[in-house]
Amino acid sequence: MSAKPTLCFLTGTLNAFAGAERMTAVIANELARRGYTVHILSLWDAASCFELEPTVRHDALFAQRPSFKTRFLSTVLGIRRYLKRHRIDVLIEVDTMLTLFTLPACMGLGVRRIAWEHCNYDQDLGRRVRRLARRLAVRTCEHVVVLTQRDREKWERALGARNVVAIPNALPFAMPAEPAPRTSKVALAVGRLTYAKGFDVLLDAWAIVARQYPDWRLDIVGDGELRDALLAQRDRLGLSQCVRLLPTRQDLSELYRGASLFCLSSRYEGFGLVLIEAMAYGLPVVATDCETGPREVLANGLAGILVPARKSEALADAVCRTIGSPGRAGALSPSARQRAKRFDVGAIAEHWQRLLGCQRGPSIEP
Repeated sequence: MSAKPTLCFLTGTLNAFAGAERMTAVIANELARRGYTVHILSLWDAASCFELEPTVRHDALFAQRPSFKTRFLSTVLGIRRYLKRHRIDVLIEVDTMLTLFTLPACMGLGVRRIAWEHCNYDQDLGRRVRRLARRLAVRTCEHVVVLTQRDREKWERALGARNVVAIPNALPFAMPAEPAPRTSKVALAVGRLTYAKGFDVLLDAWAIVARQYPDWRLDIVGDGELRDALLAQRDRLGLSQCVRLLPTRQDLSELYRGASLFCLSSRYEGFGLVLIEAMAYGLPVVATDCETGPREVLANGLAGILVPARKSEALADAVCRTIGSPGRAGALSPSARQRAKRFDVGAIAEHWQRLLGCQRGPSIEP
């Protein structure tokens, strides 16, 4: 038997452009490169939006997403069979909701379980059962991994947990050799077009920005259920000539290199992966100060500008001040790149390895 444990990441699907799915692929790939035997078991859809190392095995229980109310037992049995067949030592649940399946699936198998939470503790995403799943995860998993120190503290206060560890997300690509030239008049925003990401707030803010800087353009990149509503809002605000809604894509490097400013308008975040991507390219960042995420990523505002969440006027004012102060924007660029280096995948993988090696290492102070 290998000295390193055989790992299995359990996730809903990898065939979706979203942060948890992307980070699953990034960490699985890095651990595979470090000599671990790595499996990814999706509950549905064996396709992946993200490239996987040849040694990473990816399987799915179902071809399409089933009704888990009617397929609960078959899901539990399917997970159990997979773990036994492939002699999995450590199961990493990419969502605490999966505890509802893995607790019965792992019974008596001796499989170590680690829950990986990508949402902040205050959000249950409209599913009350998530609160139950989190309590079960704390009580039955070896560790619960969260993305920020602030969120770890919330778990500890709310649940009396002592097995919660904060490991931030990793930069999902190699650090760019050079920063973006920032010669354009383009601001960039990236994320799913959902209520949480606050793009409606950003559009209201851009209506103010556009009056002062009509030659600047805002590009919003993403897909989601609010696309039509956001397009209607854009047109209603008279921004059709200076705001583009672009579909999501796997490689955003060209867009980052072509921008001069990055905006994050989220109402809430688990972490804010796009922030470290933008920072790696040296883009000055204006971000909402969500309950968890941006404040830690931006080092309490040292590597970017924080504004109150849900406040379009404050967001607009910060954007205008950044555009109008090239020296200030220029000073933020090297600070952002230096900060982004702390999230290098190699450094983050070291903390995962410590966790997998049964050593209770300290949480990262990013």
